[in-house]
Amino acid sequence: MVDSEDQQVIEGELLVDEDVYLTSGVHIGTQQKSADMKDFIYKVRQDGLYVLDVKKTDDRIRAAAHFLAGFNPQRILVASARQYGQRPAREFSKAIGAPAFAGRFVPGTLTNPINPSYMEPDVLVVTDPAADKQALAEALNLGIPIVALCDANNETRNVDLVVPTNNKGRRALACVYWLLTREVLIARGDIKDPTDFKMEIEDLEAKL
Repeated sequence: MVDSEDQQVIEGELLVDEDVYLTSGVHIGTQQKSADMKDFIYKVRQDGLYVLDVKKTDDRIRAAAHFLAGFNPQRILVASARQYGQRPAREFSKAIGAPAFAGRFVPGTLTNPINPSYMEPDVLVVTDPAADKQALAEALNLGIPIVALCDANNETRNVDLVVPTNNKGRRALACVYWLLTREVLIARGDIKDPTDFKMEIEDLEAKL
């Protein structure tokens, strides 16, 4: 059941039915908004929560997928310190053939060659620029592009490609990573269209 207060006026076709975004809570932001994220806000609800524009989320998932499809997957690093983001990040990275760092990011992973977990990615994907600040800082040090899932309260000045979404909700994170997985595989030509994609949102959802 989708709250009528959350329904949005959307022109153009989405990657999935609008209800999939809304029932997953992708649009539910925080009660604070950053100046960086104001362009991605659809409205503020009566309870004070900022509602993200799912059309812009949809557009950015497409853009991020096409961008990531241009990289060697083994040179894409996916990082997620957030508990509910760890399984979606792992499943996304596994499906596209990329390494993932789920959980606490070990300092020096991208900057210290004697670190046992040292790697040299060409692009970084993070679940939350705030929670993944160590990975973000090291990617900035390297000068590699950063794709980030950003909530209404995130600062995005160090992010190259923002995907606006609820990045704290269990179902929301599973939904966005699920779509990102599908669209990367389509953009790379690994599958022809969405009907060939056999994963479900539940396959990426963190267990309670």
